[in-house]
Amino acid sequence: MTTVRTDTPEAWDERSTLTTFLDYARATVAAKCEGLSDEDARKAPLPGSPLMSIAGLVSHVRWVDYFWLRVIFLGEEDHHPATDEDPDREMRIALDVPLAKLLQEYEDQSAELRELVAKTPLDAVAAQPVRGGVQVTLRWILNHLIEETARHNGHLDILRELADGTTGM
Repeated sequence: MTTVRTDTPEAWDERSTLTTFLDYARATVAAKCEGLSDEDARKAPLPGSPLMSIAGLVSHVRWVDYFWLRVIFLGEEDHHPATDEDPDREMRIALDVPLAKLLQEYEDQSAELRELVAKTPLDAVAAQPVRGGVQVTLRWILNHLIEETARHNGHLDILRELADGTTGM
């Protein structure tokens, strides 16, 4: 199976461009995992980063989307697995979940959030403030999610090459 991705929007308005880039970054996460074994997805090959695994990163980007859109933007109760004692717990618990399930949960959540974004004005203000009491907009959150997911795709590039030599996905 080959993940279909495009970074070219169907229309050139701001919403189409933002959502296309976010969908492209999300699909790239899946593409970087194609054909990878659960064992390789759980490896953390960087001695200074024991939580940096492909499975951990897939879980992390899923929970980042959840946090910014469900908790900050909508103001829903936070069910993120992190705790004060274990702020990176989403990366640890991913090691006990098959990669296919992590990717499916990410895709299912992305589909739900895609619907939310499609019907919400870009200038809509988040229900919860962020650092310093700043009230961000949906536009800011989408840009942030593009940046965060793209940055972690770079990490996935490196980890995939270290896992099995695959490059260029």
